[in-house]
Amino acid sequence: MILDKPRVRRDEFTRRTGWTFEPEGACRGDLCIALQDPAASHEPLPPGPGDWLDAELLARRLRMPLVHDERAGLWCLGPESFGSVLQSAEAPDLRLPTWRDEPFKLSSLRGTRVLLLAWASW
Repeated sequence: MILDKPRVRRDEFTRRTGWTFEPEGACRGDLCIALQDPAASHEPLPPGPGDWLDAELLARRLRMPLVHDERAGLWCLGPESFGSVLQSAEAPDLRLPTWRDEPFKLSSLRGTRVLLLAWASW
């Protein structure tokens, strides 16, 4: 979910992720995650449907990656990861042929932003 501020409207978050907000916290299916830490009273429960939610709080509580591109002024809130997660954003050094059948190393792009798109017909 791409954001232009580190916050997201509650109804938009629900629409795009499937997470709903109940008195016990954020819920999806049988899973509910408390959003308010009892030891940290400064993290309030989410307000009404059209109100704004703090993306940093959601990222922390729902284990969602939150990335900020300062130059573009954008944030990206990724999907929750209750299983294994990436320990870094560093890709392995893939070596593939180009469309001209020349060797290409992903590491040749180090230092630049790269979008890897994978597609399979099956």
